[in-house]
Amino acid sequence: MSQWISSNLGYPRIGANREWKKALEAFWAGKVSEQDFLTELKGIRLRHLRLQQEKGIDLIPVGDFSLYDHVLDTSTMFGIVPDRYDYESGPVSLSTYYAMARGNDQAAASEMTKWFNTNYHYIVPELAGANPVLTVNRPLVAYLEAKQELGIEGKPVIIGLYTFLKLSKGYSPSELPSLVERFLPVYRELLSELQQAGVKWVQVDEPVLVTDIPAEDWKLVEAIYEDLHQAAPELKILLQTYFEAAEEYEKVTKLPVQGIGLDLVHGGEANLAQIRKYGFPQDKVLAAGLIDGRNIWRSDLLGRIHVIKELTAFVSPDRLIIQPSSSLLHTPVSLAKEDALLPVLRNSLAFADEKLDEIKLLVELAGEDINVIHQQLAENTKALSELNTSVFRSNFTVREALENVNDSSFKRKSDFSARHAAQQQKFQLPLLPTTTIGSFPQTAEVRKARRQWRNGQLTDQQYETFVDEQTKEWIDIQEELGLDVLVHGEFERTDMVEFFGEKLGGFAFTQGGWVQSYGSRCVKPPIIFGDVVYQEPMTLRETVYAQSLTSKPVKGMLTGPVTILNWSFVRTDIPRSEVAYQIGLALRKEVEALESAGIEMIQVDEPALREGLPLKSADHESYLTDSVKAFKLSTSSVKDTTQIHTHMCYCEFHDVIESIEAMDADVISLETSRSHGELIENFKTQTYDKGIGLGVYDIHSPRVPSVNEMKEVVVSALEVLDPELFWINPDCGLKTRGKEETVAALRNMVAAAGEARNSIKVPSL
Repeated sequence: MSQWISSNLGYPRIGANREWKKALEAFWAGKVSEQDFLTELKGIRLRHLRLQQEKGIDLIPVGDFSLYDHVLDTSTMFGIVPDRYDYESGPVSLSTYYAMARGNDQAAASEMTKWFNTNYHYIVPELAGANPVLTVNRPLVAYLEAKQELGIEGKPVIIGLYTFLKLSKGYSPSELPSLVERFLPVYRELLSELQQAGVKWVQVDEPVLVTDIPAEDWKLVEAIYEDLHQAAPELKILLQTYFEAAEEYEKVTKLPVQGIGLDLVHGGEANLAQIRKYGFPQDKVLAAGLIDGRNIWRSDLLGRIHVIKELTAFVSPDRLIIQPSSSLLHTPVSLAKEDALLPVLRNSLAFADEKLDEIKLLVELAGEDINVIHQQLAENTKALSELNTSVFRSNFTVREALENVNDSSFKRKSDFSARHAAQQQKFQLPLLPTTTIGSFPQTAEVRKARRQWRNGQLTDQQYETFVDEQTKEWIDIQEELGLDVLVHGEFERTDMVEFFGEKLGGFAFTQGGWVQSYGSRCVKPPIIFGDVVYQEPMTLRETVYAQSLTSKPVKGMLTGPVTILNWSFVRTDIPRSEVAYQIGLALRKEVEALESAGIEMIQVDEPALREGLPLKSADHESYLTDSVKAFKLSTSSVKDTTQIHTHMCYCEFHDVIESIEAMDADVISLETSRSHGELIENFKTQTYDKGIGLGVYDIHSPRVPSVNEMKEVVVSALEVLDPELFWINPDCGLKTRGKEETVAALRNMVAAAGEARNSIKVPSL
């Protein structure tokens, strides 16, 4: 029997058939009662726990399941509800909980941003005036449910106090110590109740400890864990880090906890180097993150076993836990439906369920003789080798094109001032031009038609006719609303990355490879498994048709290389930057095809540029340099009169403003509504001298803001931005919204632009 213990850090919430998503949306639509909704979610939650039990996982996480987002769960568990939601005390109702996530008629939603450098979004806690209390002990409820219903001795999962505070807003750095003092009592109460209930291990997630930690914060971290240890001395705390190497390994391993979780995949070499240099405490358990929790590739199990054997020089087997590198929240659920994939690819994949199998296999084989292990893992080794040596990863044309890239490949013909003058003369746009980000509502009718086409119930011609009808309807709507720059609406597209991946070589797509992005929003990331090959025009037909319907400019709409990279599952045999350049070269051909067809406003969206920023500041420059070059590789070959737009959403722009400028786009649109004008504040100290549009309303909420609300955003922005370079647009694409609310919001937006336009005076253009 193996001496090692298996563990999991978190399991995908959505279910193999996205039943979690469907339950949420049915409840929001009023199709099921609150009680029936909660009963259905309980059934999903218990099935997930039972599956992990059947997979033989020893330490099964409980409390990782959520009604929307685990950070929002933590906020509401502590009664951290902004005043605008009229909350007073006690357990937070579902209506208030979802209002914080989605907004309602009375109040805007809370800000949403990316969870570290993943594509998962969390609801940002607002701590201004926070007076935390333990409204309900969610981890305890989850623990008792698992024990009583399934006999599982679960491992409750909570967000650590330091990470929770650092991911929050509404306070200055000098207030952090006082916030720690305010929150410590509720954390003590939470852990004390877990101890009293007989909990053996609790997983305390502190991923912020892999980032650059200010020296003064370490005293706070040490004080937090000393206090929590005293509050629940019999409770075993597993301090869990992930996504990178621990920033201060020696300090982390000296904290008064019983276990330390380290990511030995992402940042794995750095973590291993620290273990070799400093050893590992003899009084603690090491939870070794050996299976990649963020990607979908099969692990090199023989290589992982070599790591385990190296670790046993520092940690005895009875103090070693084998687990994923992070929660499996970021991976699809199961490979069961993926028989349509090429065998050479499918044999190289592992989704969440298969990763649990890999963990169990590592536990079973880690103590065996290395020669025996090698024979048992021959199929694993063969599968990985066959993909790496396949024709998909050795395209001569792509490799030759990369070798021919030089400095001129990344430069526009003229600087921005010359281009801006030429474009103003060409397009004759009014002051404060209005536009949208690209997509329009994908109604049930649109989704049905796409499904019928994919199933062969509609011919290509019938489907194209349907898409053209939708396009014409929305071109007419945009004309009637008075928008200045139009879009075709993207009715032929599913996901903004999937659409392009389906038309490029080197990509593959799954049947059920869904992952949660935010709330009930699930995406099915492409798999970049080979060299990226441009095969034929991807957006030309629909865009040219839309332009034929109007005399106003219609933007061509593309997804940028860095976003395609960051929102895909990416091959790991070559550097990510090389994959980004391959995508950039393919998109360059599409940009040139659009320009040749008379489309001279082209938007290349990069909403994921900031989210891919490495967690270590020392790695920022190389990532940003490569990202900017990949974008410019896509866009730099066009004429001066061709206007390049880009779009970014929901991120800390002040971290990357210099890189945004270096992208040299003629117009960039940025989110600002959910951040309540914080971005505008940044422009008081940071200049931006190219075209810019700040989103004037939040498209993730069904709420229709008033003309005055949007006008206030515009007026505030014009205090720090040049009105001659300012554009007006929504925060993001409108595909998830309904038709009526979309038209109403855009009508108000155009009216707000008109009022703002009339209230300012600038030299005539």
